[in-house]
Amino acid sequence: MTQNFELATFAGGCFWCMVKPFDEQPGIEKVISGYSGGQKENPTYKEVCSETTGHYEVVQITFNPEVFPYSKLLDVFWQQIDPTDSGGQFYDRGDSYKTAIFYHSEEQRKIAEESKKNLDESGRFSKPIVTDILPAAPFYPAEEYHQDYYKKNPTHYTRYRKGSGRDAFIKDHWKSTFNKEELKARLTPMQYEVTQKNGTEPPFKNEFWNNTSEGIYVDIVSGKPLFSSKDQYDAGCGWPSFTKPIDEAEIVEETDFTYGMVRTEVRSQTADSHLGHVFDDGPGPNGLRYCINSAALRFIRKEDLEKEGYGEYSKLFK
Repeated sequence: MTQNFELATFAGGCFWCMVKPFDEQPGIEKVISGYSGGQKENPTYKEVCSETTGHYEVVQITFNPEVFPYSKLLDVFWQQIDPTDSGGQFYDRGDSYKTAIFYHSEEQRKIAEESKKNLDESGRFSKPIVTDILPAAPFYPAEEYHQDYYKKNPTHYTRYRKGSGRDAFIKDHWKSTFNKEELKARLTPMQYEVTQKNGTEPPFKNEFWNNTSEGIYVDIVSGKPLFSSKDQYDAGCGWPSFTKPIDEAEIVEETDFTYGMVRTEVRSQTADSHLGHVFDDGPGPNGLRYCINSAALRFIRKEDLEKEGYGEYSKLFK
């Protein structure tokens, strides 16, 4: 590990569901599923699930704090879990599925305590935040078949997230509510039609379909980062196309049965904006094409990232 990287360790219930939200954030070197906080050396998955070893299911993240600071990792972490549940997470019950933040330094402990306090006082949850903040303990990687489970078994992974109740909980508790009248006044008619009414703008007659400038695209409603120009390519369809999002946690996929077709709609997590659709005919390593309406996006040039409050994303272009 180079001196630029640090470790973060989080327990958020089933570790299958805790890898993808961090995996493609800027500054993330790797995310490993494993076990921590128990007494037995090198426990197996079966032993941990038996609730006899004292371990939590965790993910250990190697990250560059200059690109994606620890406080941002905590923001992602909180938005994946029910921090008021002391008996497990969603469908999974037992101590091995409890939530916890394992700090690797005194600085991390202070940041975690402050983050937990702010969440507790925010009023977002009606019950107290019970996630433990604990000193880092020995970490043992899980068996290979558990690593990157969302990539190896995407269909089962998606069904599991939905069936366990995790996705519904996240949507209910983290989706921001925006005043419709305020949005009508702030957005153009096309932006409102696309984001709030699931509309589609004309191909080749929209703002960013052939953009070649460097920068990031954020949700026109919430301002949350969505895509980078580094992942944009010309798909020939007339809309901005991307091989991957900046932040997997901000992208929600839903089945769309409109117009007699079966497609995968893409929405933003925070604002619940309709963005577009994702298809499996892209050129990237995951074979995906995120076909997105320009009207759902605001583009911030790389030279303006700092002054616009997105300074941590400048590293994407160096």
